[in-house]
Amino acid sequence: MTMEPVLDVRDLYTEFPTREGVVKAVNGVSFTLKRGTVLGIVGESGCGKTMTALSILSLLPFPGRVTQGEILFNGRDLLKMGKEDLRRLRGKEIAMVFQDAISGLNPVLPVGAQIEEMVTSHVRVSRSDARKLTMEVLQRVGMADPDRVVNQYPFQLSGGMCQRIMLAIALVLEPQVLIADEATTNLDVTLQAEILRQLRRMKTERGSSIIIISHDLGVIARMADEVAVMYAGHIVEQADTVSIFHKPAHPYTSGLLQAVTRLDRPGRHLTALPGMPPSLVNLPDQCAFIPRCHKARNECRLNPHPPLREREPGHMAACYNPVLHDWD
Repeated sequence: MTMEPVLDVRDLYTEFPTREGVVKAVNGVSFTLKRGTVLGIVGESGCGKTMTALSILSLLPFPGRVTQGEILFNGRDLLKMGKEDLRRLRGKEIAMVFQDAISGLNPVLPVGAQIEEMVTSHVRVSRSDARKLTMEVLQRVGMADPDRVVNQYPFQLSGGMCQRIMLAIALVLEPQVLIADEATTNLDVTLQAEILRQLRRMKTERGSSIIIISHDLGVIARMADEVAVMYAGHIVEQADTVSIFHKPAHPYTSGLLQAVTRLDRPGRHLTALPGMPPSLVNLPDQCAFIPRCHKARNECRLNPHPPLREREPGHMAACYNPVLHDWD
């Protein structure tokens, strides 16, 4: 497997000016997505996962804006590309499965026409070939009766079926990079397993690179080669998946894992993280996790936000007082 980077995000900042103040949604995020690998991004709601993904494709809702950073796709800075170049790239080279599938589909077009539009807007093919590709991708995402589904409208489908349509739109052109934002939400476990199987096949057979954004740590453990943990717009920990799950360095990561049930520890007591994430309008200069952290000390309160530093080879954490024991 070639391990060269296909996507390189460097020092990314995204803000939303509001009447209450500037919402600092993404604060200095950096990561590299290697070709043919899966990066999992985890964290609570509002930590900046989706805004990072939307920043990559320049799809931020108004009045959001990227104020600093670089987003290199095969060496080209997406932030410096023109609108037409970005339009040609979206869907064909980088595709995204959005979190809210129903609102992401056009309510006045049959879903088959929406998949075909993705094909015909990027590739010169006949209408019959576009329909053939549409039927094939619907079968790949688990649609039992694609002949009927292609002529239906989004309001005639369930939430789970709409999620599969969104995934089909993203997969039909087999992009180099797929960003899946809660792609298995609203799906039963059987279909979830089938979708994840399709993503793995896309990775192994096509060499595609995938970013999976999810609250489900089980999905991340099953799919990701590397994991980035986000909190208050920052990446607070990043390492290979085994290290994250077996030896977390940041207290926030440890707290997330302590709140997950484990089949091999049926009697283990679950511990919820106390408190709430901070307001992104009034972020402190110090580590934003201090009010919820049981390991906070004076060094944390007197110094600025800790930088993301290597604690062990390949294991990065932004913490002055990292966890020193294996998680069990």
